Amino acid sequence: PQMELEALRSIYEGDLCFRELSPVSFQYRIGENGDPKAFLIEVSWPETYPQTAPVISMDAFFNNTISSAIKRSILDKLMVEVEANLGTAMTYTLFEYAKDNKELFMENQPVNTVTSVSNSIAIGTPDVPASKKKDKKEQLSKTQKRKLADKTDNKGELPRGWNWVDVIK
Repeated sequence: PQMELEALRSIYEGDLCFRELSPVSFQYRIGENGDPKAFLIEVSWPETYPQTAPVISMDAFFNNTISSAIKRSILDKLMVEVEANLGTAMTYTLFEYAKDNKELFMENQPVNTVTSVSNSIAIGTPDVPASKKKDKKEQLSKTQKRKLADKTDNKGELPRGWNWVDVIK
């Protein structure tokens, strides 16, 4: 784990989504700040990691608008990845896997507009009023979102760091 810890620190250095809670516990935010479908996963290493599975949790307050059914399904999918990678350093793999599958993980998370019947069985998740504005953005491609974000934030002001160069890809 010591080598993996150093690797994680260097890979995610400067990545605002990544947080090291302790040398054996990490959080990663999947999705942009303010994205109604963003979620946070927390990975903790037990003594015997990586021979045994890391503890993956979605109990962070950040996730309190996500229904428990969706949390459970995300955790189940992550556990499949864990089993495939037992014995190897897998924290990076898990975070990347979650990033790659964000849309899939969150496809049933209700965001204000309910389109299909399956979505209407929302489990007591109060809709965040802020997401009303974001409904239209939902259909934009990443490039369109980027252009829109480049211009202004939702208050019509240029967001902090709008002219910074994105070095880490």
